[in-house]
Amino acid sequence: MWEVPKPLSTRDVRVDDDTVIVLRRHGNPAGPRLVLSHGNGLAVDLYYPFWSLLADDFDLVVYDLRNHGWNAVGRSQGHNVARFVNDHDRILAAIDSHYGEKPKIGVFHSISALASLLSTNLGAEYAARVLFDPPVCKPGRNYEEFDAAAERVAGMARRRSPRFESEDEFAELLPYLPTYQQAVPGVYDLVARTTLRKSADGNGYELRCPRDYEAQIIQYAAAFAVMVDLDKLRCPTKVVGADPTLPYSYLPTLDMRHMLTVDYDFVPETTHFLQLEEPESCVAIMREFLDRHGLLSS
Repeated sequence: MWEVPKPLSTRDVRVDDDTVIVLRRHGNPAGPRLVLSHGNGLAVDLYYPFWSLLADDFDLVVYDLRNHGWNAVGRSQGHNVARFVNDHDRILAAIDSHYGEKPKIGVFHSISALASLLSTNLGAEYAARVLFDPPVCKPGRNYEEFDAAAERVAGMARRRSPRFESEDEFAELLPYLPTYQQAVPGVYDLVARTTLRKSADGNGYELRCPRDYEAQIIQYAAAFAVMVDLDKLRCPTKVVGADPTLPYSYLPTLDMRHMLTVDYDFVPETTHFLQLEEPESCVAIMREFLDRHGLLSS
């Protein structure tokens, strides 16, 4: 069983009038600073099998996207990619204010990686970024096919069960889902503990990120993906993808002519949840990139 440790400290960041996002600090405060977040419908604590491998050497600042994880659920009208981008920029400023200024390295997966790519400053706030499978392009698909696929997946998300009798009941369903079949041992229990919370009425457990909120992001993410311009990145950026020959993976661009503008690699035989399947390989690729840019010492 994976046990996420108690943070060294927590900070509440008010990103708008209705939303507070909880920052948590883990790891080694003397090390280089990593800022980490997660994919749609998930929680950053779920990635502990990955970021636990970094705790000895790095100053880790982790946070959940709005309406996910440790954060309270707000209004659905404010749950969209544009708000994720705005939150991202405010959180970076808050990290410097709360923990002191030093170079930051962004480490993001899926929708949080897309939000980082769409940041107002185009990555200038970072010394570097490592982005795991940002949802920019499905292999072999044009924009129309990508958009149609997003509509289908959003419909599936809306049909998810929103409530469970226990965490165990939820965990027992996960081995039957394609996205979790290659996960390292112990992840099923970790998914349950990090993406469910006790229901307000005391009857069982419910999704921390409501299913309609998750579907809302899936449905409109493709419209934001086309706004990514890899030619304008303002910091060294590594994209680490899932195996592009397998389902549930992405490529870093809709236009293959732009592939040479980004440092791209993939982990063979992994899906979109590659950090939960091959955490050691993901860390090794990340460390090699940071070492190449002289960023492994604070």
